[in-house]
Amino acid sequence: MGRTLVTGGTGFIGSHVARALGSRGDELRLLIRRGARTEHLADLDYQRVTGDVTDRRAVRRAMKDVSRVFHVAGTTSLRVHDHDRVFAINLGGTRNVLEAAHEAGVERVVHTSSVAAIGPAPEGRTADETQPFTAGELGIAYVNSKHEAEVEALRFAAKGLDVVCVNPTFVLGPDAPSSSSMGLVRRFLMRQIPVYVDGGLNIVDVRDVADGHILADEKGVSGERYILGGRNFTFQRLFADLSRISGAAPPAMRLPGPLAIGGVEVMRRIGIPFPISREEVRSGTLWWTYRSTKAKKELGFESRPHEETLEDAVRWQLSVLDERAALGAKPMDVPLKFAGRALKVGERIVGR
Repeated sequence: MGRTLVTGGTGFIGSHVARALGSRGDELRLLIRRGARTEHLADLDYQRVTGDVTDRRAVRRAMKDVSRVFHVAGTTSLRVHDHDRVFAINLGGTRNVLEAAHEAGVERVVHTSSVAAIGPAPEGRTADETQPFTAGELGIAYVNSKHEAEVEALRFAAKGLDVVCVNPTFVLGPDAPSSSSMGLVRRFLMRQIPVYVDGGLNIVDVRDVADGHILADEKGVSGERYILGGRNFTFQRLFADLSRISGAAPPAMRLPGPLAIGGVEVMRRIGIPFPISREEVRSGTLWWTYRSTKAKKELGFESRPHEETLEDAVRWQLSVLDERAALGAKPMDVPLKFAGRALKVGERIVGR
């Protein structure tokens, strides 16, 4: 058996996947960006190839004598100014990895997609792998880039490359080495989420997602995709649970989606700093709620109780935050004063 290559192995999901593969006994090779921090992988036995997925030469070097590839690298940025970088990494990087894997004749590729490639469910309902993609009209670069990358993966599967796609939902849990979806918990604990909107989110544990990657490698069908999800939440319920676990106060206000989006846009235009982008607010008004029936039936995938995930996520995040910055921190008093004014202006704009 040849080596197993992992792209994005220093990230949140990737590092957990790398550890799961190490526990399985795989001989690991990690494609690691120059300057990326690797201290959290110090106890993991792996061979390093320096480079990133946008560099075709580096990808080809990393692919030598590899039998299996776990392509986890990607960016989840929702910032407007990151549009070109998001497509370069998520779509261009995926194309580079798949082309190199096809040329090298690897046995199997597990492609880390996202439920973003499926799109949000109808309001108050859940979606599965059969839902047609209609989210392109939202104009969110991350969503569109993940969809197009998955289409690319399925195109290579049709050409004969053994590719299985996994679609994690919103990932939380311990041991997040860099900026990741755990930013939601961090911002909650630091009381940087002053308001929330009516929307839904499926939460899954990063450790279960890593196990799901292994199951997809061992049992998945080439050309198929599998949602790796856990518990569906409304934002109101999620923040209530996080508050109960951590002791931090939940956001004070729930706003209608159009009003929240308009308020954030006004604040951006007049130069008031705000920790959440317009795209994040817009995304939060949607129902990212899913069913993992297919993965459970065909892969044997299971997700742990959501209480364990949230408790471990809060415990880990508190361990890396300065005590003065967490829980006891004051809410964003000054921005909130401006936010109140901005939201009034936003309400007038939305009402036009």
